[in-house]
Formats: sequence, structure tokens, C-alpha cells
Amino acid sequence: QVQVVESGGGLVQAGGSLRLSCAASGRFFRLNAMAWYRQAAGTQRELVAVITSGGSTNVADSVKGRFTISRDSAKNTVYLQMNSLKPEDTAVYYCNAGAVVGLAGSVEVWGQGTLVTVSS
Repeated sequence: QVQVVESGGGLVQAGGSLRLSCAASGRFFRLNAMAWYRQAAGTQRELVAVITSGGSTNVADSVKGRFTISRDSAKNTVYLQMNSLKPEDTAVYYCNAGAVVGLAGSVEVWGQGTLVTVSS
């Protein structure tokens, strides 16, 4: 079984920074793309940033220039560095990962989410 656990959320003032971490564990051969999503109250979950196993990245236009996604493959961990935070970045941030689990193919897993609150 594969699981991912997020950490690093919290309360920060507008203009501040936070770094989220997401560590994958369990039985898998390798991780594929890893991503961060977020869901604000009353809205649908949206993709924030994604990084492939090869290190290619893509971030949403709403956070471009402020958020950076990276990964440490040796630690099976993905990070989201968030700078110049705005109140509209307030949301629960979820980690998503694809993992190759062998003959069974691949699985997609979600974390429980970590709350980021940006005060004005």
C-alpha cells in the first residue's frame, strides 16, 4: 500500500512564505508525477503545480512566479515553496502522487491535506 503525508501548512501573513512537504511511503517500485492541488472553501479542487519523474514542472497561472515545486527522489518527497502569499491562497493543500506498484500497474494516491491560511 502506498501513502503520502503532507506537512508544513499553517497560518502566515500576506507576503509571507511557507514550504509544504509531501513524503511518500509504502511498497512501490517508483513514483511517477507528483502534484499539489488545493481546495478553498466552497470551491472545487484545483491543480497548483505538478512535477514529473524527470523533473519537468508546470504551475498554475495564479501562482506562477510565486510558487515553486521540486522533488527529492531519494527521499520520495515533493515540496511546494510558496512565496508572496496572498489571502486568496488560503486553502487545504493536497498532495497527489502516481506510483508504480509492479504487476498491478500504477496507483494514484492522495494525502489528507494540510491547511494554509493567509491573513491580510
